[in-house]
Amino acid sequence: MKLKSAEEIQILRAGGKILASIVHEVGNQVKPGITAVDLDKTAALLIEKMNGQPAFKGYNGFPAVSCISINEGVVHGIPDKDYRFQEGDIVGVDIGLAYKGLYTDMAITIGVGHVNAHTQKLILVTKQALDIAINQAKLGNTIGDIGHAVQSFVEKNEFSVVRTLVGHGVGFEVHEEPKVPNFGKPGTGLTLESGMVLAIEPMVNIGGSEVKTLDDGWTIVTLDGSLSAHFEHTIAITANGTEVLTSQ
Repeated sequence: MKLKSAEEIQILRAGGKILASIVHEVGNQVKPGITAVDLDKTAALLIEKMNGQPAFKGYNGFPAVSCISINEGVVHGIPDKDYRFQEGDIVGVDIGLAYKGLYTDMAITIGVGHVNAHTQKLILVTKQALDIAINQAKLGNTIGDIGHAVQSFVEKNEFSVVRTLVGHGVGFEVHEEPKVPNFGKPGTGLTLESGMVLAIEPMVNIGGSEVKTLDDGWTIVTLDGSLSAHFEHTIAITANGTEVLTSQ
């Protein structure tokens, strides 16, 4: 676990605002007929325009600027140029940004055109689960408090949380300790302290929690083929409270 100074958090704050603007601009392009590669090209242009660097491209060999995960895709989707989004699809947009040498990470899930009520509920519950997690991410609470809050809320709504993928520390690197699961027991795990910067990211499935990795070695999908949603913010734990760094 690597704590960040006030000066480093200031840089992360600036980078986070840039990343939020990029993620939402890319998300606004999601509509029928668009491809994931179209979104990835937009993300690359915006990152360059904002004097940042893509955090994901080249990370352990990942080939794209953004992770675009569609329908049963949970995370780490390699953008595809052949599939065009269709009415009723859902699309996860996950982008990491390096700005002045420090990293932030953010994700949203968007419905393509009209989506049915159950799918709308999945997206809303996942977004609300992120808000609930952030409310638990405060000085003196534990990693287990965050995970328990997410798990309880998601399961109350009759969805499941992915257990083999977790949130993480971020800042000096794309992924750092500690791991931040979306399940757990209150009062367990690391106690949160000032200077911690975390990427909190509920991944929620309509069906079971199990996932698998496709043959491309990256794209992770639900094992049962059910829809999955993903929301993520980078946050900082400070003496003055918890701050969402990836906010506009």
